[in-house]
Amino acid sequence: MMDKRIGAQLYTLRDYCKTEEDLDATFAKLQKIGYQIVQVSAVGPIPAEIIKETADKYGLKIVCTHKNLEDYTNHLEQLIADHHAMNCKIAGIGAMPREAWGNFEEVKKFVKTMNPIAAELKKSGLQFAYHNHALEFAKVNGKFMMDYLLEETDPENFQFIVDTYWLAVAGINPAEFIRKLGKRAVCVHFKDLEIVENNAVMAEVMEGNLDWDAIIAACEDAGTQWALVEQDICRRDPFESMKISYNNLK
Repeated sequence: MMDKRIGAQLYTLRDYCKTEEDLDATFAKLQKIGYQIVQVSAVGPIPAEIIKETADKYGLKIVCTHKNLEDYTNHLEQLIADHHAMNCKIAGIGAMPREAWGNFEEVKKFVKTMNPIAAELKKSGLQFAYHNHALEFAKVNGKFMMDYLLEETDPENFQFIVDTYWLAVAGINPAEFIRKLGKRAVCVHFKDLEIVENNAVMAEVMEGNLDWDAIIAACEDAGTQWALVEQDICRRDPFESMKISYNNLK
C-alpha cells in the first residue's frame, strides 16, 4: 500500500539545495508546509551523512534519489555506501544518456550496462529505479522503446520512477501505465499538465488536466511505495508551488 505521507522531489528546489546552509533552510520550509518524505536529487555537493542529519533534524525521511550514470558505472561502491548512510532504499537514475535518445542501439547498450548494476544493487539491499520522460515512447519498428526496457530487464532488479506529466506528453494514460507496471512502479512523480496558449506546461498537482483520482487509485492498486511532488519548471516561487500541490493533495 502506498505510504500516505506526501513527498517532495528536491529537483523542484534544486536552486535552494546547493550548500549545507541552503539545504537546512529548504528542509525547514518543507517541514513547515507539511512534507514528511523527500527524494534527494540535484543536491550539493553535500556529504550523504550531512543530508541524513539535516533530514532527521526536520523529521524528513529520504526514500529515493536520482544519480548520474557515471555514479553507477564508476563509483558504485560509494553510491551504495551513500544510500545506506541516508537509509535510502531506492537508487534512481533520471534518464538514459542523451546519445540514447531516439537511438535504439544506444538504448540496448544502456540496458546491457544497467542490468548487472541493478542486480548488484539488489544484493546490497537497494532497489534500482529508472525515471521516464516522453523519449522512451518513441517507436522503433512500431514498438515503444519503453517496451524494450520492460522486456529486457529483470522485474526483481529494475524498477521505475513514473513521471505522470511526461507520460501525458507522450500520449500515454498515466493511470493505465502505472497499472501495467504494477509493483515495478515503486515511485510516482506527481506532476500536473496544464495548457497555456496551446502549449503543455507543468503545473501544481490538481491545478491542471490530469485525472488525479484515477492516478492515485492506480498507485494504490499497483502497490506503489512513494508519491513525490515534482515540478521541474514553476511559474511562481517554487516553495509556493510545492505548498499548493501539498495542500491540494492533503
